[in-house]
Amino acid sequence: MSNTERPKSAKPSKAAPRKRRTQAERSDETSLRVIEAAATVLRRKGYAGLRTDEVSRVAKVSRGAQQHHFPTKDSLVLATAAHLLRHGLDRGKASAKVALAGGDVIEAIIQDSLDFFLGPDFGVILDLVLAGSKDRGLRDAIYGYSRENRLGVEDAWVTVLSEQGLPRDKAEKIVWLTISIVRGFSVRALWQRDEALFRALLDEWKLILAGHLKSLKGKRA
Repeated sequence: MSNTERPKSAKPSKAAPRKRRTQAERSDETSLRVIEAAATVLRRKGYAGLRTDEVSRVAKVSRGAQQHHFPTKDSLVLATAAHLLRHGLDRGKASAKVALAGGDVIEAIIQDSLDFFLGPDFGVILDLVLAGSKDRGLRDAIYGYSRENRLGVEDAWVTVLSEQGLPRDKAEKIVWLTISIVRGFSVRALWQRDEALFRALLDEWKLILAGHLKSLKGKRA
């Protein structure tokens, strides 16, 4: 090739056409945006301060689009509660799956419980339960979602301990006691949120539990 010749530039490749979302996908995306916006407003202002027009502004959707998915305030609140609790269930199951591969299972149960019960989402659920004291339908629905999802988390942790050789009845007691301790901290945090104290108490619980588990292994040996 002579110095004056230049190689022909390659033709730019055409970008692959973007796949168009279906109507159902667009609808699901809008619904999720509204729910996440409602969760944001609930964390800030609680049920009493929730205004659907503020939710639509945060979600950046029209009032009509929001009302198409959630015609009433309570329908939006229930969908948001279900979403938050389902997120907690998914996170708990994922943590249990990691713990099953090895590591400190009790610490993993504690951390998962701390993330939920001392996190902002549990505060939202508690507020909705209190709001539901005047509305039995709302209260019962929140209770139902809570029972289904939190029992699912507990069962995931019981399964991990059982897989590690602990009798299921013992595994259930350990999981329920551990989660109950952390859940109790969420109530105490209403007037004393002392995370260093909570951690020290949990470390003490782990020492007690380690001795108990050691005695169980000795009896089975």
